Amino acid sequence: MGDKVVGRVVVIADYGAFVEIQPGVEGLIHVSEMSWSLHLRSAQDFLKVGEEVEACILTLDREERKMSLGIKQLKPDPWATISEKYPINSKHTATVRNFTNFGIFVELEEGVDGLVHISDLSWTKKIKHPSEFTSIGDSLEVVVLEMDQDNRRLSLGHKQIEENPWDEYESLFTVGSVHEGTVKAFVDRGATIILEHGIEGYASARNLVKEDGTTAKVDEVLQFKVVEFNKNSRKIGLSHSKLFEEAKKEESREKRKESDSEATSTQKAVKKLKANLEKTTLGDISELAALKSEMENRENE
Repeated sequence: MGDKVVGRVVVIADYGAFVEIQPGVEGLIHVSEMSWSLHLRSAQDFLKVGEEVEACILTLDREERKMSLGIKQLKPDPWATISEKYPINSKHTATVRNFTNFGIFVELEEGVDGLVHISDLSWTKKIKHPSEFTSIGDSLEVVVLEMDQDNRRLSLGHKQIEENPWDEYESLFTVGSVHEGTVKAFVDRGATIILEHGIEGYASARNLVKEDGTTAKVDEVLQFKVVEFNKNSRKIGLSHSKLFEEAKKEESREKRKESDSEATSTQKAVKKLKANLEKTTLGDISELAALKSEMENRENE
């Protein structure tokens, strides 16, 4: 096993190609033995009938007169030196090969594939399906995040090519700050709002009610107050309603202060008046007592 032979392709099918080594002696090269790549492809993508090909003998059964061959074994297995060529945090250009609901499979080179999870495509955009972000055959810049050499798996990221802008957003979109936003689309129980830098926020239905009682519409530009900021989950909660609701509350508080102030002044005035009345009354009583005493003294004389 492992010996090299040269033959001519005589029959080809989707699953593989039959190669004649010498008259009456043929071997099968299965499509999985044509490339180190894990992509499902047809044998016609690698070989043609009549083509001369060099291959390695993988198995040989003389009694059954069966021989299996391989041509990928003529090239080094790229996974043997994967950690040297694609170390963690290294940046590369890959080709988009396939989509799933949870991410994109890309090829770094023949035989070396990796997965970019949908959450690692963008720092700011919320992507429902990878097809919204790129297309099959496109080039995609990636960063190596994790590696499992034994199971031939690479975890890659695209958004990591750039610094995390949420570190900056944390100081920009502070809770309580007000920003201009555009209503992008209505979603369950609320709407997505596009803020500066193209970042998305979310406002619940009750926080989209305007001062006149109507609800904000798609493409409408309004002022929004930040009511929640979560860097880890990349979530910004917004409210337009709180702007005028809080203004009304502040106005009500000011009125209560004025009312309380007036009441306090009135109480002070009443208290002062009572004090004056009591003082006057006591004075009158004293004068009457003195007058009575004087009169009694005159009568005794």
